Amino acid sequence: MTVTDEYAPARRLKGLLTFPNPVNEYAARSTAGLVVLLTAVTLAVRSPWLLWILAVGFLLRLAAGPRFSPFGQLSVRVIAPRIGPAKLVPGPPKRFAQGIGSVLSVAAAVSYYAWTPTASWVLVALITVAATLESVFGLCLGCIIFGRLQAIGLIPVSVCEACSDIRLRQKVAA
Repeated sequence: MTVTDEYAPARRLKGLLTFPNPVNEYAARSTAGLVVLLTAVTLAVRSPWLLWILAVGFLLRLAAGPRFSPFGQLSVRVIAPRIGPAKLVPGPPKRFAQGIGSVLSVAAAVSYYAWTPTASWVLVALITVAATLESVFGLCLGCIIFGRLQAIGLIPVSVCEACSDIRLRQKVAA
């Protein structure tokens, strides 16, 4: 008699939809650079289909990190290895940042069709600024917001212990 595991498909799906922790900072910054390029082109040509490409990219990275994202794969497999050895940082703040990007990019795509295209371009410009700060300076606005929310107790310490304890962050980097 064979025993079947009725929860196996759910576990496989959960395994596919996991965000890496820790994250290679160079891959995250490379992905942000690719987002800057996409948003710059989107703002230049003002094409609604590019809004959807931007939104889908953020949603894919939010759901599973670089696993299903073309920008994520390019960053992890091609760009980051050429920069140097991985610089590891905690994953939860990066996922939070992808969540903010998802909300802004989906809002940009939806607002374009809600007869407010100007709002779309403003939202894309905000994404461009945030992605530029991450890519060029390593300044992740989503990570800063995550840290502030964790400091005031809105995000539990258990979500990212390395974020609240500097000693754990140093171990992740090692």
